Order: sequence, then C-alpha cells, then structure tokens
Amino acid sequence: MFSVIFPGQGSQIVGMGKELYDKFDIVKDLFKQADDILNFSISKLILEGPKEDLDLTVNTQPAIYLISYAIFNVVKNEFNIDLNKAKYFAGHSLGEYSALSCAGYLDFSYTLKILRIRGDAMQNSVPTGQGGMLAALGTTVDVIENILIENKKNLQAQIANDNSVGQIVLSGKTKDLENLIQILKDNSIKNIKLPVSAPFHCELMSNATKIMTEELNKLNFKNGQNKLISNVTANEIKDPDELKNLLIRQIESRVRWRESVINMIQNGINHFIEIGPGKVLSGLVKRINRDVKIDTINNHSDIEKLKI
Repeated sequence: MFSVIFPGQGSQIVGMGKELYDKFDIVKDLFKQADDILNFSISKLILEGPKEDLDLTVNTQPAIYLISYAIFNVVKNEFNIDLNKAKYFAGHSLGEYSALSCAGYLDFSYTLKILRIRGDAMQNSVPTGQGGMLAALGTTVDVIENILIENKKNLQAQIANDNSVGQIVLSGKTKDLENLIQILKDNSIKNIKLPVSAPFHCELMSNATKIMTEELNKLNFKNGQNKLISNVTANEIKDPDELKNLLIRQIESRVRWRESVINMIQNGINHFIEIGPGKVLSGLVKRINRDVKIDTINNHSDIEKLKI
C-alpha cells in the first residue's frame, strides 16, 4: 500500500516545474489559471524569480501548491497513473492543503486563494525580525521538551515541527531563540538557525489563526476521495467536519510529521510518493524508516519510472 505526500515551505526554487511546463499543455493551463485567480503572474515568479520574492511566504505557499497540483495532474492525466488509489494523502504544513486539493476536498481556485491569505497572515502575525525558527539536530523530542520545561521561566519557545528522528524545529521570539541556542550548545546539541522571517507553528501565530478561522469558515469542503492524515494529531481524519477545526489548529500547533509517517507505516504503508518540488519529505521519511520504498516525483523521468 502507498501514501501520497506533499511538501511544505522550504522546498521552493526558481525554475521549479519548468520541464513539465515546457512539455505539457495541462501545466501551462494551470499556470495561466493561477495567474488569473491571484491577479498577478505567479507563473513568471516561479519560472524566472527573483528568488527573494519567491521566498516571501505570501508567494511561496501558493507557488509550492501550484507545482504539486500540476505534477499530480500530469501523473494522472498524461501518464494515466491513478494516485487516488493511495490509502492516505498527507502533507507537511501548507502541503496539507495540497493533499486536500489533490484528494478532491478543495477546488484548485479555493486552495490558491486560501494559501495566499494564509501566507500573508502568517508572515504578518509577528513584526519582521522579532521571531524566527531553529532546528535542533541529533536529539529527541523528549530531550527538547524537557529543556523547554526546565527553562520556561527564562524563555518562551515551542516545538514547531517534529520532522524526523534527530530533526526538531523550534519557534519563538528572536531574543528567546538566542537564549535557547546557548542552552542547546551547553547540552551539546547541534542547532541551526533557519532562514525564515517568522516563527511558524507556535502561539505567536495567534493573529494568523484569527484570520484563517474567518476564511476557513467560508469554505465548503467537498467529499474527497482519500483518507487524510492530520498534521495536528498525526492520525487519520475520520470525519470531514473535523477538517476546518484541524486546519485552524494547525497554524499554532506542532507539525507531527515523524508520528504521521510512523502511524502510516503501522497501518500498512510501505511506499511513499512525494509530489512537489524538492526531496525534503523523502529525506525525512528515509530517516524515520529506511525499509520503506520512496519515490520523489519532480520531473518527466521521475514519472516514467513510477510504479504503483
């Protein structure tokens, strides 16, 4: 059994999807539709840059979704490979919206618009320079949680992403992260400050939660084709009525990616197919379990080699 997984922010590069754009009219059509829906040329930004504009959260989120959705549709319509035979769809943060859309719960136009709003809301929830994220490497969630508890009087930080064995991302105010960097060093834990402009998936995103609550409550989800795994719970979403609540909670909640992958494997998944730019999730899955099969689908040759 296989699962289809979709990447989140950080996978973007200028020129992503260009090969498929040049080869397939369906991709050109989707790019044109996206330009019309968003009222600006996101296609030019994706294909030509500049990188600093593509890296703005307000642009990155719809851009990565557009590439993921385009690849999914090329696989489905040009190669007649039915990815909807997957037992589960799952995505990392914004990738959860890609999963929802490709599984048929959300329309293409709705998803583009909501991700543009989501990106803007998350970017502007905290003034630039006042918050950030860092990755703690080679340690466990339990160790990091104990460090946060022991130092809760001196700093406020939260685990934003439990990505894989030995890769935990934390969010917080800039001054708190500076203190945390020293504490991690004192505990011989390697850490890297991430090149992001806001502290995602923590309580500092409360303004974004308010905006997304209002926007998501306007949406009517359709009956999708596949079971979804939630970032918030790492479990299967049993009831479509849960979707809005979980997507709202996702803004400030930990992305439980490691647990999600483990739960999918425990429920019979032995093959993961990553649809979208980059290979970030494939790398994380490999670190979680080296025995499962992983396919990363970025280009024409990747699709030709895909067997399900």
